Amino acid sequence: MKIGLISDTHNFLDPQVADYFSDRDEIWHAGDFGNIEIASDLQKLAPVIGVYGNIDGEDIRKRYPLHQRFTKEGVDIWMTHIGGIPGRYCIPIRDELKKNPPDIFICGHSHILKIARDQSLQKMLYVNPGAAGRQGFHVERTIVRFELNEGKIEKMEVINLGAVGE
Repeated sequence: MKIGLISDTHNFLDPQVADYFSDRDEIWHAGDFGNIEIASDLQKLAPVIGVYGNIDGEDIRKRYPLHQRFTKEGVDIWMTHIGGIPGRYCIPIRDELKKNPPDIFICGHSHILKIARDQSLQKMLYVNPGAAGRQGFHVERTIVRFELNEGKIEKMEVINLGAVGE
């Protein structure tokens, strides 16, 4: 299963995203869509699984929950917008991660690209795709692609969409 992962679009969907995600089976959005049109445009490429972020209005919140916990290809995934970082997870999330860590924990919000194994949580993979939009303090706009195959996470790829001002 081919996955496209994006976050923090903040009302801007770079046209390059369509090229990079055109062969994806699903697109996952880790919050701060900005508007429902972003979700609709992504849906034209592939089915979208998403969570709402702190800037998202009722239109997004009615369609996407705060948390998504699901299994694909034998991989347990938990996605939320505000999750923290390895070693400094948000308090309500930290307790659940300790009790029942997923294989992949995905969040956005920080606008900081980070992909790392958390050895303290049974080698859970932490993924924040950075920010794909033009708003925020990030310098580069990024998205991530990867594949899930019979319980394995494969071909993790970071894609740089260019500087925030581009």
